[in-house]
Formats: sequence, structure tokens, C-alpha cells
Amino acid sequence: MERTVSRGAILRALLKKELIAYSRDKLYLFLTLLTLVFVLAVFWIMPDSVDETITLAVSPPVETLIAEGIETFRAMGVPEEQLAEIAETDLAEESEGVDLVNFDDVAEMTAVIEGSLEAWRTDAGDIVLRDIEAGDPRPADARRLSVDIGIAFPEGFIADVVGGTERVTVTVYSDAAVPAEIENAMTSFVREAAYQLAGRDLPVTMPDDDTIVLGVDRAGDQVSYRDKLVPMLAFMILLIETFSMASLISVEVLQRTVTAVLVTPARIADVLAAKSIFGTGMALAQGLVVLALVGAFTAENWWLLLITMLLGSMMFNGVAMIVGSAGKDFLGQLFYAMAFTVPLILPAFSVLWPGSAALWVQAIPTFPVLDALVGITIYDAGWTDVWRSFGFALAWVAVLYGAGLFTLKRKVESL
Repeated sequence: MERTVSRGAILRALLKKELIAYSRDKLYLFLTLLTLVFVLAVFWIMPDSVDETITLAVSPPVETLIAEGIETFRAMGVPEEQLAEIAETDLAEESEGVDLVNFDDVAEMTAVIEGSLEAWRTDAGDIVLRDIEAGDPRPADARRLSVDIGIAFPEGFIADVVGGTERVTVTVYSDAAVPAEIENAMTSFVREAAYQLAGRDLPVTMPDDDTIVLGVDRAGDQVSYRDKLVPMLAFMILLIETFSMASLISVEVLQRTVTAVLVTPARIADVLAAKSIFGTGMALAQGLVVLALVGAFTAENWWLLLITMLLGSMMFNGVAMIVGSAGKDFLGQLFYAMAFTVPLILPAFSVLWPGSAALWVQAIPTFPVLDALVGITIYDAGWTDVWRSFGFALAWVAVLYGAGLFTLKRKVESL
């Protein structure tokens, strides 16, 4: 009398076989471990803070400009009490987010911005210039300044502005790498200062402060590169598992191991279930390990991250089944893997350069997964913020997972 084998026992046996096959694939096992170590090392190397201070060079020194202006204001009859207050003004301390560096010579300032000279600030606050080509030694107890933009005021600037002189020229020098918005901001700063000194109102009406910024104001709360890496690291782990699972499926198809399995009481449905559970479970487990090691989990977001990673694992496992079924050899499997995964990587760049993603980027299946990961790990998004992303991701999972199961089933039946 034959004993009936339960479907649960068959599934456990198939999962055990998957685990043994995975452990024997030395190449992808090594790549998986290497990726885990690499992504963690990169994460801890990246800076965990953002410097929002702009280093602004000024020539002549602010003190010189103020001293010249005091004489102009005195000639205009400004009381001595107000002149004393102007003389005691320390713009370096009052300018939040701006680090002023004073230069006596415009040529020296432009040389520092160009890079032919280095500017160092000592602990006492003095600026020391270093010419590397001339062999100047590194100043002791000093910190190098990164000066990328500077403003050169003409002699008698305040007197000319207050006196109403036409075409007062102020030159703004900037390094080629300085963003255009910083240059425009410095130009606007000079223009506004000239209007204020002349006692004139700006020729525009500014709205209230609370209506200027649309969305969340990140001024003073910028995201560091280390924080930006968190969703990308989890995404990279899922990507590596796609190659690994596709390789396992391809080997079983090429060596016809799957047909030998079907000689046993196992059915095609059991094989597909084992592939689904094992592939999704391996990707999910490794992704959760990475997120835990980088400290992404909190008491509020752990379940949201779990759902996100589950959707991503199922999505990439579906892709792995399609790729593994299509490849006829190692190179063919690698080609198909690259052809499928390279487009899926494109939404990851939205993490490094945040903003409104193009519609064609939002149409890529991995976009909702990455969008949810970024919102949860970086911006503390809750359920109300990510449920739409979950909905789109679930729809894509149904499409890709269904396509993967169908493709693998047809491949097995054709052997």
C-alpha cells in the first residue's frame, strides 16, 4: 500500500533542494556576500551631515566698505549714535548660512576661486594664502576654506550708491562648478543691498514667508548622502538577488533538473510555489538585514518597510523567473538579465537628484517601490503618504509575477 505524500512535505523538500542549489552556486553566493559587505562599507563611509553654509569671498573687506560708508553717512548728517552702531556691525556673525572671507586684493580673491592659491583660516581667524607651486608650507593650526564664489565691490561703492551714481559695477566671480542658482542668488544679494543703501524700496513685492516655499521646507534640514543611500542599498540587494535566482532557474532548465523533479509526486504547481517562496524569501531576508544594519527601522515605519520590501522582492523574483526561463546558456541568461534590469534601475537616480520625476520614469515598474522606500526611510512618510505607491507597486507585481509564472510554466512543459 503506497503512502500518500502531502503537498506540504513536497514543498518542504523542494525548498530544501533550492537552498542546497543556492549554496552550491559559488559565484552568486560570493557576489551576494560581497555586495552585503560593500554596501554597508559604502554606507558608513558616506558623510552623515550636510554643510549648508556658503563661503563668500568679498573684496575689499567688509570693514573697509563700512568705514567708507560711515564717512558718506556722516556727510549726510546721520547721527553719531547710528554711525557707531554701523561701525560695530559684524556681518560675518549676522549672516546665517554665509561664511564671509575678506580679501584686500581682488587678484588674490580670483586666484583662490580659480584654484591657483589656497585660502586657510587660522584658529585666530586670520586668512593665510598658500601657493603650492611656490612651495609654501601648510599653515599650522589652520583650516582650508573652499571658496567658490566672490564679490568685488568698486572703490567708494556705498558713496556711489547713496549718491545715486548711475551704473555702479559690482563683479561676481564664481568657479565653473558653482550652480547657476548660487550665482543668481549672489547677484540678487548685491542688487538688494544697493537698493537698501540708497534708501529705495525693491521694485517687487515679496509675499509672506509662509507662502514662498511650496511643499516641505528643507532649509536647515537637508538630507545627507548617507541617508540618501539607504533606499538605494536595499534596492541593490534586490537587484543582485534577481541575477542569483535567474541563474538558479536557468541551470535547472538547461540541465533538465526540473523534469527529474516532476517524475516524483511533485507537480508543476509545487515547483512554481517553491521558486516563488524561496526567491522572494531570500531577497526579502537580505534586504531586511541591510535595512536593519543601517538603522532604517523605527517603531513607526517597520511594517511599512516590510510591505515595501515584500512587494519589491516579489517584483524582482518575477523578473528572475522570466530571465531564467529565457536564457539558453550563461551568456544568454546574463544578457537577458541586463536587458530587463537596466531599465528597472533608472528610477534609482531620482534618489540622488530628487524632484518631480518624468512621467516615463514613473511608468517604470520599480518606481513606486523606490518612491515608497525614499519616503519611508528619508522623509518619515506614513501610510497616508505611501498607500498610492503600494497600490501601483502591487499592480506591477501582479503583472510581472504572473508573467514570470506563466513563462516558467511554459518552459518546463516544453522540456
